[in-house]
Amino acid sequence: MSLPNTLSLAIPLAIAAVAVAAAQDAVKPAPAAKQAAVGTVDMKGWGEVDGKPVHLWTLRNGNGLEAEITNYGTIVVSLKVPDASGKVADVVLGRESAADYVARTQYFGCTAGRCANRIAGGKFSIDGKEYTLATNNGANHLHGGVKGFDKVVWKGEGKVVNGVATVEFTYRSKDGEEGYPGNVDAKVVYALTPQNTLDVTMSATTDAPTVVNMAHHSYWNLAGHGAGDILGHMLMIPAARYTPVDGTLITTGEIAAVKGTPLDFTSIKPIGQDFAKMPATKDDPGGYDHNFVLDQKPQSDGMWLSAVLIEPKSGRSMQIWSNQPGIQFYTGNFLDGIPGKGGAVYQKNGALCLETQAFPDSINKQGKDAWPNVVLRPGQTYTHRMSHRFLTSTK
Repeated sequence: MSLPNTLSLAIPLAIAAVAVAAAQDAVKPAPAAKQAAVGTVDMKGWGEVDGKPVHLWTLRNGNGLEAEITNYGTIVVSLKVPDASGKVADVVLGRESAADYVARTQYFGCTAGRCANRIAGGKFSIDGKEYTLATNNGANHLHGGVKGFDKVVWKGEGKVVNGVATVEFTYRSKDGEEGYPGNVDAKVVYALTPQNTLDVTMSATTDAPTVVNMAHHSYWNLAGHGAGDILGHMLMIPAARYTPVDGTLITTGEIAAVKGTPLDFTSIKPIGQDFAKMPATKDDPGGYDHNFVLDQKPQSDGMWLSAVLIEPKSGRSMQIWSNQPGIQFYTGNFLDGIPGKGGAVYQKNGALCLETQAFPDSINKQGKDAWPNVVLRPGQTYTHRMSHRFLTSTK
């Protein structure tokens, strides 16, 4: 698809034009910086979980961005981004301590895995053998189970590589963990670049056929993590299709068009514009929680544009690029007053998630047209790349 040329909305759109134009220009070589910024990495102790030390790494890109990331669940605890006037705000939801994340994570800022999103009935088969997983979301399996990748302590190492602040995490998920077959060696690398991007690379290998579909799960509010609801944010998702779900949020196997539905974000619009058309039900508080089938264009550096998010008042915008076929858009529907950082309280719709991924329950839709393969076999390497690119505009 082509990016929209006309953005006919009543709220300020100069910022939208800047962000969308920048996304289009991203396929072109960037001019060389006058003087390359140099990042820094610091580490401190941050408690203990399961008898293992937890640390907090602070990454600075030398150009205004700062991230705090812990080896518990590889969680991005904070990400400070300047606005158009240089005022810095922390744009991700999080908790005050490692102990708080153990008490209740809500999947804030973590790596979800082995398999992100839902698996119907907690069951799947590979090569004719059925496996049973934990069911931690009603009758279904969600985000790796009771103790998925988000709730374990990873090994971590922070370093500066060619001027870029990075932290690398590794974890061995043993055969049978949460019901999954095979030993899986997983790696997550965060890099805070001088170009004001937070890059995330996830990879995994296995010694037996298994399911791997890892996702990054930050909750975003570009006005600041305690700034209220995100319904005034503007969003574009380059996806003409989505994967419908049943009453338990399991994909039906159908791939449908977004045109004529509240899920049409092919032209940028306020998130709240069609929000009333996503009402609550008996088991669902209402709002967006859907996987979109990305158009996979425009492309740059082996990734494709996956979303453009804009907060008009601050002038902050974020592009997400990835090499994944889908993106889950979730509007924080189950946030219910959870205590956050600095005394903030996170209410319903206080943030949103944009999780690039393979489609939910893909393992039970193998062989269906356009559904991705999520089976990882010995000798193969799973690789998930994403780049969160931050821009500002004074207009």
